[in-house]
Amino acid sequence: MKALILSGGMGTRLRPFTYSMPKQLVPVANKPILVHCLENVRAIGVEEVAVVVGDRADEVRAVVGDGSAFGLDVTYLQQEAPLGLAHCVSIAEEFLGDEDFVMYLGDNILAEGIAESARAFRDERSAARLLLTKVADPRAYGVAETDATGRVHALVEKPERPRSDLAVIGVYFFTAAVHDAVRAIEPSARGELEITDAIQYLVERGDRVVADEYTGYWKDTGSPDDLLDCNRVLLGRLHPGVHGEVDAASTVEGTVVVEAGAVVERSRLVGPLVVGAGSVVRGSELGPYTALGRDCVLEDAGIRDSIVLDGVSIQGVRGLSGSLIGRSAAVRTGEAAGRRLIIGDHTQAEVAA
Repeated sequence: MKALILSGGMGTRLRPFTYSMPKQLVPVANKPILVHCLENVRAIGVEEVAVVVGDRADEVRAVVGDGSAFGLDVTYLQQEAPLGLAHCVSIAEEFLGDEDFVMYLGDNILAEGIAESARAFRDERSAARLLLTKVADPRAYGVAETDATGRVHALVEKPERPRSDLAVIGVYFFTAAVHDAVRAIEPSARGELEITDAIQYLVERGDRVVADEYTGYWKDTGSPDDLLDCNRVLLGRLHPGVHGEVDAASTVEGTVVVEAGAVVERSRLVGPLVVGAGSVVRGSELGPYTALGRDCVLEDAGIRDSIVLDGVSIQGVRGLSGSLIGRSAAVRTGEAAGRRLIIGDHTQAEVAA
């Protein structure tokens, strides 16, 4: 089996972060979302992966490289514009050949992995196998209509009156039959080749399409709140380990990871928490549910339930919570009597009244 991982898209709901990085490279628990995806496909025995990239291809290549760091052989496929998920399958047809493959949206987190569905797909050899999960409002998703055996009889995109609360999520298993379906469909009203249309074509042709309910943790990381939620869940699954320097005047409580090269002095660390390599934490309180990136500096600071990217400096500011702080940002107290903000487009700031 091969894998097709999609790493294009604009990520407008994650601005301003996605002005400077692809949304798939935003970290949760100090690891880019895309890397979580790569690890999940490697865990099911996949070795050959094609990553579909857009205009941020160089940044994706810089993180993933040739894939050898993850035990993978990675090929990059350029998509000139966001023309739909089925269009990604079409540009990958030569790479995929006649082999089965898993298509994985590179901004989706499936914390329990995909091994169970991969095993069922290999054993049963249906033309397609979808993953579904219960959602509060299925009208915002594609919804699969299934019978008691899990066979899909219809796939409806954003239905006005959904027949179930099970929505299609961002992992699909396909045989080579999907290539016929992609060639047969036309662009939708929004000008894209929709994978739901291709799957519906298989259903109407009489091919066997089945679905599994994914009962583990899933999130489409499309918003800051989604990222923070994923961060909490994945931090809660860390294995503790102090590999950097923590002095005797500091305390460590709960599941805490201090990466090699990090220095902690006169501080309180409360897990689940990760302190990235090269970061310095002095006289501060950090965590719980915080991922501090690499080469950060915290002095007389306090932050919890947050994602802090690489190179951030926080000085003299306590009580931060529920925050996402971008690369090399500086947060510090000011001398002026009022509050001073220097923030970019689409930034959100919340201050006490």
